[in-house]
Amino acid sequence: MQFKKSDFYYDLPEELIAQTPAEPRDSSRLLVYDRKNKNTEHKIFRDVIGYLEKGDVLVLNNTKVLPARLFAHTENGGAVEVLLLKRLEKDVWEALVKPGKKCVRGKRLTVSDGLSLTVEDITDSGERIIKFYYEGVFEEILERLGSMPLPPYIKAKLEDKNRYQTVYARTDGSAAAPTAGLHFTPELLSKIKEKGVEIAEVLLHVGLGTFRPVKEEIITDHKMHSEYYEIGESAAETINRAKREGRRIIAVGTTSVRTLESVADGNGFVKPCNGNTEIFIYPPYKFKCVDALITNFHLPESTLIMLVASMTGREEILNLYKTAVGERYRFFSFGDAMLVL
Repeated sequence: MQFKKSDFYYDLPEELIAQTPAEPRDSSRLLVYDRKNKNTEHKIFRDVIGYLEKGDVLVLNNTKVLPARLFAHTENGGAVEVLLLKRLEKDVWEALVKPGKKCVRGKRLTVSDGLSLTVEDITDSGERIIKFYYEGVFEEILERLGSMPLPPYIKAKLEDKNRYQTVYARTDGSAAAPTAGLHFTPELLSKIKEKGVEIAEVLLHVGLGTFRPVKEEIITDHKMHSEYYEIGESAAETINRAKREGRRIIAVGTTSVRTLESVADGNGFVKPCNGNTEIFIYPPYKFKCVDALITNFHLPESTLIMLVASMTGREEILNLYKTAVGERYRFFSFGDAMLVL
């Protein structure tokens, strides 16, 4: 069956779009869906430990969000917003700029006294290839001048930018947070390890392509933007050992799912590797590596809800979202979570 974009639409009252993160992190709500018996439960996120078993492998994406939003100006003083998407070379990035009409090839923009850039090229889809000029360490300059690239549906000011990072974020490079991981605290992760659950860390730098609206009506016509991933030796070994022994692989977030499913062979085994993935997971899809998923509630008609629907079934995910709306769950990046078993 060929699905249309509209097959993944649901009604969401605007007031259910979370504007601020839960405090503490693990006090957000958790909708638990057991696919085997089609049972739904309503819990608090820290209760997730009760659904994890000794020997399970919890796969985390340890990417770190860059303060990737910069405010620049042209030589004439015109304001330009620059959102870094992906590092291509040391000082060369793919970026979104607005307004785009001010940023033709060769245009020079100034961010501050110590940081400027030029537009080197324009991609077919309208992103700019930009090159930075500065003195010092770029990451330190970005930390000082950049702001967190919060999604446009979050209107509230983020008081603490660490709240848009997971507690296990390590490797700079994301344009957005892997938001399912925002619910974990160091204490909760410690308790999970004490229970005998193994942790495997992978990396996928989240690009805004993940959140880009699906414009084509037939979803198979949609093309994903590529995102960089890495799976190290330790993570591959942990995952493969569990696969051999018939233990569960539980992915935290759609980004962890996309990383594992991009590289898994027919038996669900993975190898240490890195590269770029454009994998688009939509129903019907047979998961090779991932057995269960912790995720947030996603936008209507998004590639993310399509991925989760691949695990639950399309009708089931729409029913679950309808239940979540009725129960007044909080949606999107700072919202509540769902566990699909």
